[in-house]
Amino acid sequence: MKKVILTGLLILISFVGYSQEWHTNFDNAMADAKNENKNIVMVFAGSDWCAPCMKLEKYILESDDFKNYAKDHWVLLKLDFPKRKKNKLSDEQQLQNDKLAEKYNKKGYFPLVVMLDKNTTVLGETGYKKVTSQEYVNELIALEK
Repeated sequence: MKKVILTGLLILISFVGYSQEWHTNFDNAMADAKNENKNIVMVFAGSDWCAPCMKLEKYILESDDFKNYAKDHWVLLKLDFPKRKKNKLSDEQQLQNDKLAEKYNKKGYFPLVVMLDKNTTVLGETGYKKVTSQEYVNELIALEK
């Protein structure tokens, strides 16, 4: 029985270690980017109303191709702009997201993926595209050059 429990725990730990953490706080993401010498992939999304945002999430951001590359190369920051009351953000979170949208998403595109370096310089941006997850990862890599 102990072996079964131990095996289960090891499997669980490996999955937890595999997942890439999505930040929702800009300052924390920036601190990690500086500490780890990584760029930031910042995603502006409307999780409960924007169909292309939902497709980006499902087909790209949740893909193994994206997760495998991102975990070693990028700090991930998701800025959500939900419309439904049940998904309402805290006032503090909403204020932060609004300020970041004013600076990095002036045209209000959704979804918008912005590549920042660790000093907050915009390296490039893109939106949702109907391409394979590996093609999308390659496009994000190209933004860094």
